[in-house]
Amino acid sequence: MSRLALIAALLLIAGGASAQERQVRLAPTDIQNLTQGGATAGTSGVSGIRTTVLYGDPTKAGPYTIALKVPANTRIAAHSHRDDRTAIVVGGVWRFGYGRKADEALVKVLPPGSFYSEPAGIEHFAMTGPEGAVVYISGYGPTSTDYVEPADAPKP
Repeated sequence: MSRLALIAALLLIAGGASAQERQVRLAPTDIQNLTQGGATAGTSGVSGIRTTVLYGDPTKAGPYTIALKVPANTRIAAHSHRDDRTAIVVGGVWRFGYGRKADEALVKVLPPGSFYSEPAGIEHFAMTGPEGAVVYISGYGPTSTDYVEPADAPKP
């Protein structure tokens, strides 16, 4: 078990949530039926991205998992988060890179089944091609999204 997963598990237990409250089983059709939103906590805020909270609440202390459905040809400028996060690509193709600027030369192409991390405070960026992407991201909230260049932050 990773250090982050162990810490999250211990904090869940310490947080007093009952075992029944922590039990979540979601088939793909269950996930499709959950409420989807746009720019929410833990996301880039980029227009068109649909976010579904699968577990927890990214605005509160505790573990969370969100699903991002990112449309085709989307670019997310360099940003960071205050919490350590891990992610799995579950659909489409995610183009992900680390750096203070969205530079395609720094991108690694991640097909479904790929895993990556977003360490706290480390700048990263992402983009999609014609196929879009679906990514599940887990972290320990509350989270934030802090753009390297404030002008790159999406406007409400």
